[in-house]
Amino acid sequence: MKFGTLYSYWGHEWKCDYARTMKKVSDIGFDILEVGAPHLVEMTENELNEMKCTAKELGLTLTANIGPSKNKDLASADPEIRKAGISYLIDIMKAMDKIDSRSLVGAMYSFWPCDFQIIDKKGAWERSISAMKEVAKAAEDLGIECCQEVLNRYETYIMTDCEEGIRYCELVGSKNVNLLLDTFHMNIEEDNISEAIRKGGSRIGHIHVGEANRKLPGMGSLPWREIGRALRDVGYDKGVVMEPFLLQDGKIAEDIKVWRDLSNHADEDMLDHYIKESLQFLKHEFTF
Repeated sequence: MKFGTLYSYWGHEWKCDYARTMKKVSDIGFDILEVGAPHLVEMTENELNEMKCTAKELGLTLTANIGPSKNKDLASADPEIRKAGISYLIDIMKAMDKIDSRSLVGAMYSFWPCDFQIIDKKGAWERSISAMKEVAKAAEDLGIECCQEVLNRYETYIMTDCEEGIRYCELVGSKNVNLLLDTFHMNIEEDNISEAIRKGGSRIGHIHVGEANRKLPGMGSLPWREIGRALRDVGYDKGVVMEPFLLQDGKIAEDIKVWRDLSNHADEDMLDHYIKESLQFLKHEFTF
């Protein structure tokens, strides 16, 4: 297993200085930095090349995280919106190819955060799967794995447990379309996190980790050793990426619903300390 973190841990907005963040996560001891996929299509060729070179110099793998907006919803009843969503994901993957990023992860099957204004699950599944088949063709050509994130009931109605995620991937029918399981969402929806991981098995392409309140692994009560054992049982050897959200205020806190400070008013140095300790904890729990 390779260990990583989402880029946004230190900030209040969905943006960052990637050169500085890559250096920081490398120094802390991570193998992976998960970047914001929308940022990639906003970058120039030179900026993409600089990101690729910096990651290579630091020995970092880059993965890309996406939660498309409503006007790019693959499950939309509007064919023009579905078309825009397909084109958008393909453009992102083309940019990913330029930085040698091979994992696109997130709720790309619809939009995030869901507003639940229209709840037509059967229709949404049919439309999303049809659109994802087109995305999958491009993913296969580019050598990129698209990992569908199973979310909890408060963030989507389309795919809320491992079993539904497996079925969705099977219906798309591509070796490049697999599952993203997230311990935060699983803690809400699964009867047993470890058994859900075993059920996902070889379909799991990516793992997100965080406590039940979105703090760093080790700051709460999830059964990390059992989770690590389940991942080893299924032979999982891909990315384990933290998605910690501790800071109050700003767009990130608004989207994630962090309504109080979870960091004990930590400064940047203390945030560095927290995440370094969490990485050491997680490696121990997942590898012993």
